[in-house]
Amino acid sequence: MYAINPQKLDRGEVLKWLKKDSKTAFKHYGISEDQRGKYEELYNYYSKLNSKPFDYIENVLSTVNSNVIVTHRDKESTIYLLEKFNLKKYFKDIVSVEEDGFIRKPHHPSYEHVLKNHKIDLVVGDRELDLIPARELKINTVAFQNKGIEANFHIESYADFIPVVLQR
Repeated sequence: MYAINPQKLDRGEVLKWLKKDSKTAFKHYGISEDQRGKYEELYNYYSKLNSKPFDYIENVLSTVNSNVIVTHRDKESTIYLLEKFNLKKYFKDIVSVEEDGFIRKPHHPSYEHVLKNHKIDLVVGDRELDLIPARELKINTVAFQNKGIEANFHIESYADFIPVVLQR
């Protein structure tokens, strides 16, 4: 963020705004939408270096029958991260919303596409815009690390996924 905005930013505060959506975060920090391309480039670059899987995520992925990613991230960086952490084997499909020709979330055509090709009965997301399309399509939802969004289930850690979501 620092490279596109000269403010010294608090990481936790920025993440709080990004949990709403990037458009709202950009507006809050006075970043022009013209900078979105640069933001996405920096985000993809630094996430390759710094990202790591959430604790217990492999337990969840190996327990669930059909995993699909619907992301605003580009497909190349998504696959890179999954392969880096040996998680790609758990996913049947990766939909990069804009790269695959869909309207950005919260619009639901990308989710409809997934439903046509895979049996999906649960969507996990950390932002409202991840769960809106699922709710519109009558799919159960799990809010991850965000108690402030409407969902069928809320979890703070993937350690809670099996007991809270699957064993209910």
